[in-house]
Amino acid sequence: MIGKAAKALLLSMVCGLCAPALANSTENASAAGMAPASPDVGAPGASVPGVVRIALLLPTQSETFGLAAQALRAGFMAAFEREPAGIDVTVVESADGEQNVLQAYADAQARADIVVGPLARADVAAIAKGGKVEKPSLALALPEAATEGEIALPPRMLAIGLSIEEEARQLASWAAGTKPGKAFVISTPIAWQRRAARAFAMQWQEKGNEAQQFEIASSSGYLSASGLAQLKKRLQDEKPALLFLGLDAFQSQQLQLALGKGPAAYGTSQLNPLSATDWRSAERRPEMNGVHLLDIPWQVQPDHPAAMVYPRWVTQADQRANPDLERLYALGIDAYRMARELALGRNSFELDGVTGRLAVKFGPEAYRFRRTAQPAMYQGGVVVPLSRAP
Repeated sequence: MIGKAAKALLLSMVCGLCAPALANSTENASAAGMAPASPDVGAPGASVPGVVRIALLLPTQSETFGLAAQALRAGFMAAFEREPAGIDVTVVESADGEQNVLQAYADAQARADIVVGPLARADVAAIAKGGKVEKPSLALALPEAATEGEIALPPRMLAIGLSIEEEARQLASWAAGTKPGKAFVISTPIAWQRRAARAFAMQWQEKGNEAQQFEIASSSGYLSASGLAQLKKRLQDEKPALLFLGLDAFQSQQLQLALGKGPAAYGTSQLNPLSATDWRSAERRPEMNGVHLLDIPWQVQPDHPAAMVYPRWVTQADQRANPDLERLYALGIDAYRMARELALGRNSFELDGVTGRLAVKFGPEAYRFRRTAQPAMYQGGVVVPLSRAP
C-alpha cells in the first residue's frame, strides 16, 4: 500500500537504507536573469553570465527512494518555476551505493555553483567522510552514523533535511516549559522510534528533568497487549508528568485507548497521518484529543502565507495525499528557496518556510541551520495548529 511504502521511504532516509545501483543522468532547466552570484558561491566558467547554476542531486531511478525523490523534485521545481530568474537547475540522478554517490556528487559540483542533495542519510555520510566539498551544498538529510555519535559535516555543507530527532528535541524544550518533572519516553524497537526516544530523553534531562524510557514490543504495527498493561500499571504507580510518544499515529491510538485518561502526551509529526485537507473528510479520532505534536506548516496550515502560493503535489485521482511524501514535496520547496538565497549572495538569512521557520548561516565563520517546527494538537478528533511554542 502506498501509505506504508511512503512511510518506509521517508524513514529509510532517516535510517539510511540502500538500493540497487543505477546509472547517473542529468536534466536541465534554466531561466536567464540579472541576479548576480555571490563571490562565495559563484564559480568560474558559468555557462551564462549572471546565472547561478544549481544541481539537484536525487536518486530518482532508485526502487527504494524513487517515490521520495520524485516528491522532493516536484516541490523543488514548483519553487523554481515561481522564482526562476537568474537560476539554472540541473537534476543529477544518482545511483545508490557509496562510490556511485561520490561520483555523482563530483559531477554535480563540476556542473554547478550550488549543490542540493543527496537525499539518503548514508549518502550524506559518504560525502561528509570521503567527498571533497568544494561548492556550497545543502544536504537533504542528516548524515547516518555507524554509532550513536554524530558525523561532522565539512565546511560549505549544511544538512537541511526533516529530522525526527530534532522534532523530539524541540518537543522536549516545549514540554519542559509547561509540564516539568518525570517523563515516560515510549517507543517500540523500530530504529527511528528509538532515535526519537533517545533524542527526547537527552533533551529532557538537559532541562533538569527525569526521563524513563519504556519500550513496547510490536508486531505488524500492533503494540503488545502485555506491554500496554505493564505501562498502564507503571503509570498508576509512578504518575509521570507527561508521556513522549515515539510512535506512529496508529500505535499512538492503541496506546491512548488502552491507557484512557492519562498524563499529557507529546509526539512527533508521525502522529499526524493526514494533511489538513484530508482531515476535513476523515474519521475523527477522539481518543487522541489533547495529544500535542509538531509538524510542518504545509501539513497543518494550508492558509500559511508561504504554503498558499505553491501548488499542491498532484496524486492519482483514487489516492489520498500521502503525508510523508507531502512533507518531502514541501522540503523540496524550501530547499530551492534556501539555495536561491545563497545564489543571491545572502549567506545569513531567515525564511518563513513551508517546513517551518528557517534560520541559515552560511559562511567561513559559521555554518548553521535551524528549523522550528509548527506546534499542533488533537482537538475534536483532528489535528489543528497552535500558536508558536515558546
